Amino acid sequence: MNKAGERLYNGLIKENPTFVLTLGMCPTLAVTTSAMNGLGMGLTTAAVLAMSNLIISLMRKLIPDRVRIPAFIVIIASFVTVVQLLLEAYLPVLNQSLGVYIPLIVVNCIILGRAESYAYSNPPIPSLFDGIGMGLGFSLALTCIGAVREILGSGTLFGLQLMPDSYTPITIFILAPGAFFVLAALTALQNYIKSVARRKGRSVKRSQAGCGGDCAGCSEGGCSHAFYDASPKTEKKAAQDMEILNLEEEGK
Repeated sequence: MNKAGERLYNGLIKENPTFVLTLGMCPTLAVTTSAMNGLGMGLTTAAVLAMSNLIISLMRKLIPDRVRIPAFIVIIASFVTVVQLLLEAYLPVLNQSLGVYIPLIVVNCIILGRAESYAYSNPPIPSLFDGIGMGLGFSLALTCIGAVREILGSGTLFGLQLMPDSYTPITIFILAPGAFFVLAALTALQNYIKSVARRKGRSVKRSQAGCGGDCAGCSEGGCSHAFYDASPKTEKKAAQDMEILNLEEEGK
């Protein structure tokens, strides 16, 4: 599989940010009261993720290691502002439905995580496709959750009546507890499909982070290990920090 295809497959299936890595839970649980809200939030995040990954990768040799996180946030915030203004101009209803969760994309752990663990240490094209793959995976997950909640909680799908008039909506599914129920059920379904495939002898690899480690069996400090040891730059910085610490200890 070529590099671009691998990054797309990684974001959609193997490392789906919602069902596998369980990242970005705040917007996932808050805005998925309908399929349209889920799709809108997912595609908005995908656009910001893809473009910020590309720009961060292009500028990775120019961004000083000490200020990389503030630099990432400035780049991400710029794209969030552009996307929010476009939504206000062309999709005001969706913009109003998503509300404060659009500005909060700036601190979405999926975007910051991919910037730090992948885009900052990889070439632009793979980084762009990594952002697209992760964004599409997030969009797919939010749309699925929103669709199930909307069908069960309102009897509609994308605003169109789906259930017969005799159907009594299960209101809890469009309330906060419904988000947890649906997320748990869809995650369990995915795990069941994987376990069936594994029993049949098919190769079903466990999720791996941008560092190449196994998320399920990680014993090296979790995602912080992936974030801060993802590139030669950060490894060098960690070694320098350790030397300074040792000198300070000797001085005492």
